[in-house]
Amino acid sequence: MKKQIKRLSPHQNGKVFGIVMAIFILPIFLPITLIMSFTMPQVDQQGHPMHFPMFIFWLMPIFYFIFGYISVVLGCVIYNFTFKYIGGFEFETSE
Repeated sequence: MKKQIKRLSPHQNGKVFGIVMAIFILPIFLPITLIMSFTMPQVDQQGHPMHFPMFIFWLMPIFYFIFGYISVVLGCVIYNFTFKYIGGFEFETSE
């Protein structure tokens, strides 16, 4: 039996995708942050000490959540609008 998905919930799907994106970026971004903190020059051209801004480590998951949420919400809204004209995702089930 073939079925179609008639509507996607923008908020619920956006929330789930945003949280998953924020969690999955941590194992990728943590090594990059550590590498950058150890490989950056210790002083700038004027002789002032330089440090890698670690607050970026905490901002990236937040940015990934926000942009992941927004992109999925827009995708769901577009899907829900175009469903009536072109149909939806189709899948087959069996008992």
